[in-house]
Amino acid sequence: MQCHCSSGRDFEACCGPFLAGEATPDSPEALMRSRYSAYATENVDYVLATHDPDTVGEVDREGALAWARDSVWEGLEIVDTAGGGPGDDEGEVEFIARYQSEGHSVAHHERSRFRRIEGRWYYLDGDMVKPKPVVRSMPKVGRNEPCPCGSGKKYKKCHGSA
Repeated sequence: MQCHCSSGRDFEACCGPFLAGEATPDSPEALMRSRYSAYATENVDYVLATHDPDTVGEVDREGALAWARDSVWEGLEIVDTAGGGPGDDEGEVEFIARYQSEGHSVAHHERSRFRRIEGRWYYLDGDMVKPKPVVRSMPKVGRNEPCPCGSGKKYKKCHGSA
C-alpha cells in the first residue's frame, strides 16, 4: 500500500514504522509526513506523542480525532524545508495537506516549526500560509473600451457583462 504522505514509498517502508513505535523520524520533514499519515489512519495518539511537550496540553484530542475520522485524506505536498539537519535543533516545513471535509476539497497550507528535544523531533506550532495576491498579466480593460476578444463590441456589451 502506498504511504498516505505522498512520498511514493510503501507505507511499511515509510511512515508505518514511526506510527507503530518501531522507529523515530530523523528530520522535521519525516515527522511532518508521519503526522499526516497519523491523521489519515486516525492515530491521534501518535499526533499527541509527537507534539511539543510544553504545549501538547493545549491540543483538543477529541477534536483532532473527529477531524481525522470525518475527513477523506487525499495527499501531502511538501513545499519547502529549512533547517532540521543532523546538527540542527530547529527546523521548518511548509506543506499543503489536501483532504475532503463535508464534501468540500480543502488545501491546508501551513509553515510548521519543529524542535529537537533529547534527540527526538517534535511539532511546535505553525502558521497558515496566505495565498499570494493576484497580479494582472494584462492591463485592466475599461467598460467602454473595445473588447479584447476582437468582436468589435464595447467590453461592457461583450465579455464584461458577466
